Amino acid sequence: MNRVIYSVSSSLDGYIKDANGDFSWAYPTEEVIDAITADMSDVRTYLYGRRMYETMAVWETDPSAADQSPASASFARTWQAADKVVFSTTLPEVWTKRTRLERELTADAVNRARAESPGDLTIEGPTLAQSALKLGLVDVVEVLICPVVIGEGTRIFPDDLRVSLTLTRERRFANGMVQVTYDVG
Repeated sequence: MNRVIYSVSSSLDGYIKDANGDFSWAYPTEEVIDAITADMSDVRTYLYGRRMYETMAVWETDPSAADQSPASASFARTWQAADKVVFSTTLPEVWTKRTRLERELTADAVNRARAESPGDLTIEGPTLAQSALKLGLVDVVEVLICPVVIGEGTRIFPDDLRVSLTLTRERRFANGMVQVTYDVG
């Protein structure tokens, strides 16, 4: 069965963005982008909340994003080839190809996306992923830890979550980032 992977960048103290919404400290190097793109080779569907979709849509709507480097161009091709499911009660419509809008995150909606996907799925955006974790819908947690402490902001995990994790991989990058992958359960 296809896996649902919570893929997230995090400060060392567990935040996806700071209190002002800034996450520029998480910008990956070419080495990290190449590694993430390789990780995504089995991913065929992205599950997004509204804000994450709005952030990631540039990989299709803004050619300058792909023009930044060969690694960025490769990621843009990977992103555009995948299906996207956006969960939002406020977004009026989606504007990228291969994208559909769902109004509510439910086990049925995620399991339908899982059944329709020819490969793994990622779930991105802290609010959406936290809800999916609470519903028991996430199979893998993959955290890209950035070498920064920001003190406050949006946490990558909800305070009331308790879940057992088994470390399956760790790797280090020259810029000080470390990626850790865990199976859930």
